Amino acid sequence: MSFLIGEYECKLDTKGRMVLPAALKRQLPDVEREGLVINRGFEKHLVIYTREEWNAITARLAQLNQYVEKNRMFIRNFTRGATELSLDAAGRVLLPKGLLDYSGITGEVVLACQVNKIEVWSKDGYEDFMNGDLGEDFSALAEQVMGGFDLGGLANG
Repeated sequence: MSFLIGEYECKLDTKGRMVLPAALKRQLPDVEREGLVINRGFEKHLVIYTREEWNAITARLAQLNQYVEKNRMFIRNFTRGATELSLDAAGRVLLPKGLLDYSGITGEVVLACQVNKIEVWSKDGYEDFMNGDLGEDFSALAEQVMGGFDLGGLANG
């Protein structure tokens, strides 16, 4: 799988359908054949995975020892609400009402590509989250998360 890039603003129609932006759809050449999977994110947003990525994640989940309560709880919560999505003839996907309720998404949506997945946020929720506590601390976070990696001569910011 190639990595996903971009940030896209979309609107939901009254039925909870969203047109997948053409630029994003080009990055997902198998989407019409294989479909997508959507579920809850760790924050108040949703996450869309390609079928291939979802299968890889669930394969890892299946390796967890299910006799350990923490593992069972994680699997339950992580997969809660997971739903297959498919594009209709107009290139739209129907987002499940329960997931929309969980995330607070109603009208305007931001699709934020995050390497191997697409986060789906309400526009206001995304702006609040991205303008929140991190702010000037992003440099410190980058050092904590990436500072120990040998980036092999890759250019950095």
